[in-house]
Amino acid sequence: MLDIFLKTLPFFALIGLGWFAGQIRFFTAEATAWLTKFVFYFALSAMLFKFSANLKLAELFDLNFVLAYLSGSGAVWLITFAVAKARKLPTALAAMESHTAMTGNTGFLGVPMLVVLLGPAAVGPVLMVLSCDLIVFSSIITIIITAARHGRVSVAPIAMGLLKNPMIVSMGAGLIWASLKLPMPGPLEEFVTLLGAAATPGALFAIGASLAGKSAEKPAPAIWLSFGKLFLHPLAIAITSLMIFNVDPYAAGVMIAAAALPVAGNVYILAQHFGVAPQRVSAAILVSTAVSILTVPAVIHWVQM
Repeated sequence: MLDIFLKTLPFFALIGLGWFAGQIRFFTAEATAWLTKFVFYFALSAMLFKFSANLKLAELFDLNFVLAYLSGSGAVWLITFAVAKARKLPTALAAMESHTAMTGNTGFLGVPMLVVLLGPAAVGPVLMVLSCDLIVFSSIITIIITAARHGRVSVAPIAMGLLKNPMIVSMGAGLIWASLKLPMPGPLEEFVTLLGAAATPGALFAIGASLAGKSAEKPAPAIWLSFGKLFLHPLAIAITSLMIFNVDPYAAGVMIAAAALPVAGNVYILAQHFGVAPQRVSAAILVSTAVSILTVPAVIHWVQM
């Protein structure tokens, strides 16, 4: 356990450094926004392209894996939604709480950290989790909030949103490259390797710097949503992957570790875009990230036993 904690410590130390830089205003909110944009559109995209270009589609897509993740995550979504409705929250807010409780920081934290800690074979499972979050659950929250507000849903904006997401585009391009069995020219490989190397420190620093501007208002909802993300989500995934769908133990372990990650920063962006409880989501990101310093190493230790 201590060994795993020490291995994860540098990742969280980078987050802490970013938080400190933001807290003392050495790194402003505007600087954080530009760094996040660089990581999102360039560095992380290069890393995802390189990973997926070296994968076979069969290594990425496994039906039992997908069903295990979707059903486990869906169970957490429904539990959180039911609790929210029992508190008499409106549908849009209940859906946002549900989305918060099961959407982990797989892109900015999971991809760089889990591949290092769990080995190169973790790439496929991590990318599959990321794909499910981006394609399935991001579409669901958009559909529900749009329907709750306007009584109708337009498919075109959702499709365009997916096509404009650089993580989806880079993974798709990499998989097409891999399926066509195209050779990777030396200069191109060096380019994506060099650019992708900036993703890990850049993403972790940006996470920390963004947390400096977040508030811990309304602690009770934030604590409940953090509990759902850090405890209920990995527990549900463990049940569906190991006991129901019999996913390969290694892939199941990666999936469980990914489910144990704190709330994703893009949930706040979504909440702010729709004007649905951005402060509540912000507080959940802050609390879950702080607590995950202890819970993530514990889960990774457990899946490696």
